[in-house]
Amino acid sequence: MMEDELLYISKIQKYLKEAYQNIGDSMIAGSVDNMEKYKYMMGQAHAYLKISQEISNLLKPKEQNDTEREPDNVVRFRDED
Repeated sequence: MMEDELLYISKIQKYLKEAYQNIGDSMIAGSVDNMEKYKYMMGQAHAYLKISQEISNLLKPKEQNDTEREPDNVVRFRDED
């Protein structure tokens, strides 16, 4: 990956982490005054966390390429000549 791409990704990750933290801080501070607002903030927090996790997963190198892996549910028969 290019340095610029990694810089953008790290900025996005930082933003997501801060936004997630801000929601938690707001909820702890008592800014939630009804159930609708609570559900909305929980949805936002969940979305930020999920996006952050997906970005982290994409940055991790894969252990094995899926095209190289043999499917587990296929039976291979030998050709007998």
